[in-house]
Order: sequence, then C-alpha cells, then structure tokens
Amino acid sequence: MYHTIVIGAGQAGLVMGYYLKQLNQSFIILDKNKEIGEVWKNRYDSLVLFTPRLYSSLPGLKLKGDPQGFPHKDEIAQYLTNYAVYFNLPISLNTEVINIRKQKGVFVISTSKGEYHSQNVIIATGPFQKPNIPTFSSNLSKDIIQLHSSEYRNPSQLKSGSVLVVGSGNSGAQIAVEVSKYRETYLSSGHKLKFFPLNIGSKSIFWYLDKLGLYKANVNSKIGQFLRKQHDPIFGFELENLIKKRKIILKPRTKILKNDSFVFEDESQLKVNNVIWATGFKSNYSWIDLPGLFDEKGMPIHQRGVTSIDGLYFLGLAWQSSRGSALLQGVGADAKYLYKYIVNKNI
Repeated sequence: MYHTIVIGAGQAGLVMGYYLKQLNQSFIILDKNKEIGEVWKNRYDSLVLFTPRLYSSLPGLKLKGDPQGFPHKDEIAQYLTNYAVYFNLPISLNTEVINIRKQKGVFVISTSKGEYHSQNVIIATGPFQKPNIPTFSSNLSKDIIQLHSSEYRNPSQLKSGSVLVVGSGNSGAQIAVEVSKYRETYLSSGHKLKFFPLNIGSKSIFWYLDKLGLYKANVNSKIGQFLRKQHDPIFGFELENLIKKRKIILKPRTKILKNDSFVFEDESQLKVNNVIWATGFKSNYSWIDLPGLFDEKGMPIHQRGVTSIDGLYFLGLAWQSSRGSALLQGVGADAKYLYKYIVNKNI
C-alpha cells in the first residue's frame, strides 16, 4: 500500500511529486497518457504561451531559454519530461484510473493495470478533461468540418471556404489569427473583448501583475472575487488589429443553429464551411465513487484542495486558492500547501 497516490502527471501532478519526494513516504503518480507532456504536445501546432519563461517554471527547476521570451507548447512538454526525470519521480504511464472508492479507511483505485491501495489520494487531472461543445453542434451538416480546439492542429485540417471560431479566450484568439491568413474568418464572442499588452516599456506585463499581486490574489479576497467575475483578457494586439482591418469579422454570442446557419445574439445569421469550437472544457469526475464530494454543478467541494473526505485532495483546479492556481507559475504554491497539510496531519 502506498502512502499517497497522485492521479495525473501534468504540471500539477509533477509538482506534487516534487514535494512528496521530501516526505520520504511511498508514493506513485498515475497517468493515462503514453508520455509526460502529451496534453501539451497534442495542442495546436502554433501554440505559444503568453506568459514569458520567467513565469512558466515549476518549483525546483527553471525553464531554460530567454526569460522574457515566450515558450512554444512543445518546449513546455519537454520541460515537464525533464522535470520528471530530474527529480526521478515514480510515474506509471498508460495507467488509466477507472474508479476510486474507499473501503475500511483505505482508498482503492481501480486502473487499466489493476488495483492500487493508498492512504491518501491527490487528484491532479487538470482542466483539460472533456471538451465543452454546445449540444446543437450534432445537428450540423456533415459537409461542415467541425473541430474542438483540442482537435485542431493547423489550417490544413480545414476545407476551403469560411471559418467560424466560437469562443474568444486566448486559444480562440490565437487560432482565429492563424486561420485568418488562409480563410475568411469569423470570431464569435459572448463578451466584450479586452486586450492587454504583452510588455509595458521594457518589462513583461506579468512583471506588473506579479508585483501588484493579482495572480496571487486569494480566491476569497475582494480583488479575487472581482477578478473571478471578469473574462480573461487577450494578451497582445494581433487579433485587435485584424478585427480593425476586417481580416477577422467579430460576431456576438452564438445562440442557436437554424438550417445549418449560425444564429447570433443580434439575430444575424451566418453559414460557414468550417467551425472551430474554442469553447473550453468541462470537468469529468464520473470515475470517482465517493458521495458528497461534488456540488450541483459537478465541481469538487474543497478548501484549498482539502475535501471533507479524509485523505482526498485536489490540485490544479482553476481558482483553487488564487488566480494562478491552474497555471505553471501558481500551481506550486497549492502543492506546497497540501504537502504541509499532509505532514501536519501525520504528526
């Protein structure tokens, strides 16, 4: 039996492993993927982080390269692999967790490789679990190419003709900018877009956000509660400039589908040849067989990752404790908190 099992070998699971190494207790990290960093490798080819390398490292090992430069997604995938090797973390890949239950005070974890038993379980499966696609998408004609942003790699996947990108987060913005070079492009946004510069003077905007404490703002603080209500800004002005030049046509929120035409909130309609759903992800915890753990929306009930079930924790959730909780630069603080919590519990 293990002292602790971590589920997920992404950035959250790896940094948890970094701290668990210091506990000198048996632990293992389980992950369903074939290799470390696979989630990053499988994102679209041109994905570049908007956070500089200086703010894209995990505790204990810096991301190499120009601190002010922006890392490519493959660089992050390799960094996570290097992190696991550098700290010699015990990881079992190709191990999909099918069910978690608790029997006689011990967690029983059923996987594709058999059963594991543990005193503690830390669920670090990350935000990219199940694509969040509107149900009406199934009514689209099969002649229309539709991809979720997690399936999109590059414009070669698209057929000739126009493209509608639904969703205006930073991924949707980057994808719209890319496809606009090759196709007539529309971008549907459910809110007014806000654009932030990548740099102010000689410093990254993240230097200012860090100094102002915005990424460390506590979820329960006034500033934290305010930030949670805001839509994330789009970093950089490339999209804004293309919208001004009418290279990308901005449309309001996509409401319904009518005879293969998209109907928007302003009642305008549009037919396109391709759709990219940059509509984010939703959680999927159907494999956890523990009552009282989730709210009516299916989200974990916790206090900074600590649940009401003794020995069960979450890590890497959006706003787990702060704005940065699900980001490379912020997840370490929550992992350290859980590490200290487990240590103090065992005293």
